[in-house]
Amino acid sequence: MKLMIWTGITVGGTVGGLLGAVFDGGLGLWSILLSTVGSLAGLWLGYKLGKLYF
Repeated sequence: MKLMIWTGITVGGTVGGLLGAVFDGGLGLWSILLSTVGSLAGLWLGYKLGKLYF
């Protein structure tokens, strides 16, 4: 289950950061904010998938 959670956090944070960089035109406030939101969403999704499959 830990692997699923860490994978979700990593992927969610990366995708959120990249989306924020597109909105901001580089690293900025949106990048940090969406990276945090993506990490939290990845944490939740990783927990749910880990609970379902492991």
